[in-house]
Amino acid sequence: MACEVLRVVTPPDFTLDVVLYGLLVLGVFGVLWVYYDRRDRTLYDAQRRKITFHCIRCDHLYTETAGTETAPCPKCGHVNTRLKF
Repeated sequence: MACEVLRVVTPPDFTLDVVLYGLLVLGVFGVLWVYYDRRDRTLYDAQRRKITFHCIRCDHLYTETAGTETAPCPKCGHVNTRLKF
């Protein structure tokens, strides 16, 4: 009989590939999280930063965007200065 060599077939080692792929996916999610968090915070701050006005004619409280010192009342149209605390 001829001497036959038995070869054991080992499966390829994908451990490094799986770890790198997992880190890549986590990195992508992290970058998206930071991007959308900053974008939403900027939009929220822009909506939140408003100036309060009190109409001296009709006693109505209302808000306007930041950067305005006077604004007309939406009810009666009287121009009021900003309310300072």
